[in-house]
Amino acid sequence: MKLTPQQIEFFNREGWLFLPELFSPEEVAYLAREAEGIYDANRPEVWREKSGAPRTAFAAHLYNEAFGALGAHPRMIEPIEQLFGEKVYMHQFKINAKAAFTGDVWQWHQDYGTWKRDDGMLEPRAMNIAIFLDEVMPINGPLMLVPKSQHAGDLKASHDLETTSYPLWTLDEATVTRLVKEGGIVAPTGKAGGMLMFHGNLVHGSSGNITPYPRKIVYLTLNAVSNYIRTPTRPEYIAHRDFTPIQTVEDDALLRLARAHRQAAE
Repeated sequence: MKLTPQQIEFFNREGWLFLPELFSPEEVAYLAREAEGIYDANRPEVWREKSGAPRTAFAAHLYNEAFGALGAHPRMIEPIEQLFGEKVYMHQFKINAKAAFTGDVWQWHQDYGTWKRDDGMLEPRAMNIAIFLDEVMPINGPLMLVPKSQHAGDLKASHDLETTSYPLWTLDEATVTRLVKEGGIVAPTGKAGGMLMFHGNLVHGSSGNITPYPRKIVYLTLNAVSNYIRTPTRPEYIAHRDFTPIQTVEDDALLRLARAHRQAAE
């Protein structure tokens, strides 16, 4: 799968690109069921809100067949290799829950700031990919992006250890206000199966979810192989040390797994 020149131009200018319904309902339903099983597991990779609800599950591609196939899917890997002009490896893989009624906020931040400070990543040549496993609506805590904010570079941040159960390098209100005045805020929404990609320096965050509608999203960080991390401080299941270029699976690999799984259950 390749991006068009128009899509590349939009991404380079705005810092994000949304591809609706890239994965089929059958593929996404299979992934959503597998995600629920992962959230129920008692594993160190599964982090929970202060309420006890699941917040995020790291590295599922290493211990779950469905997410292993997703993490090597050509519909995600090929566009990023196209943009970077080189092979990529998996820097991070997580399934964010944003549970119904209790899903907590993600404060305003840039991801590259964390990758640089905590992992020793040299440049923002890592791409965020988000796959919607549920419908993302304006009401259930969609990801909010500040367009064009990636052009501001790596911004000063503070390490917030108090607001939520997950430590985050966050931006102050004055900085966010200035950038929003320049670029506005967008909140891409759509049916399950959509794919959002956004620059590592793009400012983003999300509000809490007090609706009955959960909002599961798989987030992958694909890093250019030449940009591998030098001084990781976080657990390996959060910041991976395997810099092997991803070898893509067949385009129908996830669909075949879903059908085999369904047949085995019948």
